[in-house]
Amino acid sequence: MSLPKDLDAKGQKGFFVPLENNPEVMSHLAHELGVSSELGFYDVYSIDDPDLLSYIPGPVYALLAIVPPKVYWKARQKESETTAYEGSGDKEPVIWFRQTIRHACGLIGLLHSLSNGGAKQYIQTESTLDKLLKEAIPLKPTPRASLLYESEALVAAHRSAAQIGDTEAPPAVDESNHHFISFVKADDGHLWELEGGWKGPLDRGELGPDEDVLSEEALRLGIGAFLKEAQGEEENLRFSLVALAPKYD
Repeated sequence: MSLPKDLDAKGQKGFFVPLENNPEVMSHLAHELGVSSELGFYDVYSIDDPDLLSYIPGPVYALLAIVPPKVYWKARQKESETTAYEGSGDKEPVIWFRQTIRHACGLIGLLHSLSNGGAKQYIQTESTLDKLLKEAIPLKPTPRASLLYESEALVAAHRSAAQIGDTEAPPAVDESNHHFISFVKADDGHLWELEGGWKGPLDRGELGPDEDVLSEEALRLGIGAFLKEAQGEEENLRFSLVALAPKYD
């Protein structure tokens, strides 16, 4: 992916160039932030074909999805009574980032995927992400969002990733209505749905000890709800899924 002329990853204050949701881009960004190269992203071509799912190594720590806008809002109508999240500290089951940078939904989704559950063990000590989390965890959502907004290290990592991909990046000021959502199995054994543009994290239910985020139950509780809303819609072909898992031996 090439960036438009005279535009970097943070096109102007508070704007990022949208990222592609593909394994090369997301793995590159994760490694730029200081995650071990032993962890990476894999394309998910089907959620109901065992043969296609079997090639993804386990355990799968996170599922990062792009959901088209019409389907997204149909599903979100059921969450209209959700109250705004104001949690902080290391006793919370997940760390959640509110998105205040336009078009940074891919970055926020990546941070949610890497910063919760089993993926945390791959964050290298004193790396960009390690330092960021140490600062972010004690903060409430608003100052936590400001921390991301002002981070030059995030800008540099995002700029590097924004130049990778199969298509030319659109200008940062262009509209982009798709939503990046991360599904993670947190340390409490529950499946959590994390999206920076919503009111807070959503607990989708408990998973068994041997169930990861690509298990039948996790798919039913998580991305399956969005796919159900997409039935009969042209937008059902506009989903994009990548899985976060250890690299092959």
